Amino acid sequence: MAGKGVVCCRLKVKPVCRRETCSSAGVTGRANGERVVLMSNDRQNTVEAARPPWWKTIGPALITACVVFGPGSLVVSANVGATYGYELLWLLVLAGLVMGGYMTMSARVGVTAGSSHFSTLAREVNRPFAALLGIVLCLTCASFQFSNNLAVTLAVSAFAPERYSLAFQIGAVGLLNAVLILFLFRAHSVFKTIENVMKFMVGLILLSFLVNLLVARPSVLGILKGLVPGIPKELSLGVPKIVDGTINDPLVLIASLMGTTFSVAGAFFQGNLVREKGWDTDDYDRGIGDSVAGVGVLTLVSMMIMITAGTVILGKPANNIATLAQTLHPLLGPTAFTLFCIGLVPIALNPFLINAMIGGTALADGLGFPGKLNDFWPRMFTICVLLTGFVIASVGLLLKIPTVNLMIFGQALTVVGNPLMAATMLWLANRQSVMGDRRNGLAGNIIGVLGIIVVLLLALRMLWFLILHLSLALS
Repeated sequence: MAGKGVVCCRLKVKPVCRRETCSSAGVTGRANGERVVLMSNDRQNTVEAARPPWWKTIGPALITACVVFGPGSLVVSANVGATYGYELLWLLVLAGLVMGGYMTMSARVGVTAGSSHFSTLAREVNRPFAALLGIVLCLTCASFQFSNNLAVTLAVSAFAPERYSLAFQIGAVGLLNAVLILFLFRAHSVFKTIENVMKFMVGLILLSFLVNLLVARPSVLGILKGLVPGIPKELSLGVPKIVDGTINDPLVLIASLMGTTFSVAGAFFQGNLVREKGWDTDDYDRGIGDSVAGVGVLTLVSMMIMITAGTVILGKPANNIATLAQTLHPLLGPTAFTLFCIGLVPIALNPFLINAMIGGTALADGLGFPGKLNDFWPRMFTICVLLTGFVIASVGLLLKIPTVNLMIFGQALTVVGNPLMAATMLWLANRQSVMGDRRNGLAGNIIGVLGIIVVLLLALRMLWFLILHLSLALS
């Protein structure tokens, strides 16, 4: 029954009354950035509290940053700093800019389309295409999940008796996986719990490396010079090739830095995370602010590690954890290695569950099952990814298989998966039926095209590397 005499109320603002026609169930509007609830006179007036500022609701992008910044990013950033000093800081900033562009695109599409990317693709293209992306993303996450297990075993090995080191390593990751699986069965709100834990982890990591950076006392002038694009004299340009029976890749650090900072899979899943947060078109600016903050944290932490390594261990590439631990030497002295291993545990734990969740949720959502983290199938598929990573890591440890061989399958998938996801993301952000007036502008499309060029070059490099690796195996 329609009625008149509608009362409009806002929290902490003098009530304003005006006459409008609305349903008896009430109408929700927005004024001056606050949510306004309009109720007819025959209903009790409802007041919804004004939303907190965007910086208090940051969360989805921090989860993305945590899954991108894992042990691999830590080692690569330190290795680049130890080899080239501050000279490639500009490249890290560029990679962060591209990652930020794609994270922002993903968040904008998520809040504007009103559904996850996989559901949007099923509607705009078809379900098989959405399923293809979900399967590729899930397999990629599953194949790389073993590296998260190995990072934990590496930390455990520093404290385990040498005689029982292998048993302690496998037992530790087995226990960790069991705890996470129990969490997935018992947790009432998976997203909220992980969001709060990641906020704490990010704060801890920022504080730790910031203090370490200040103690190292890097050259401010050197840092500023490193932000100016240039090619270090020590850097040789070229493609991977076989030299004396091994693969020599002169650009391995450059490719690794770009690949570990610009994670297409992480950026793509940002659209699912903003949906988990419950954001809609009213939260468009929040999605952008959240993405900028997340990629800012990711880039800042990587920069602090690179600068510290360039100050403390310049000329001593971090080929192993002991060398890398010297980045903490100015602060921790001779106990750096042990304490670094302790710090490595939370860094490894950050992506441990989130990587598996991305794979499991992407598969469920792509196949058309309910795609929220609390739903049944995303939890089950996440458990499958966790178990796959544990089994691969355990078999690799038992059989002493080189880790590079274990990564071949995952690397092969990125050759197809990353360009496909990047192109799909850019297509969605420019589609009228999805974005309306919020389609990409010129700057967004320039960054988008730059991102596609980067992932195509990385994919071609990886394809050539796989061909060289296969030729070595057959020779």
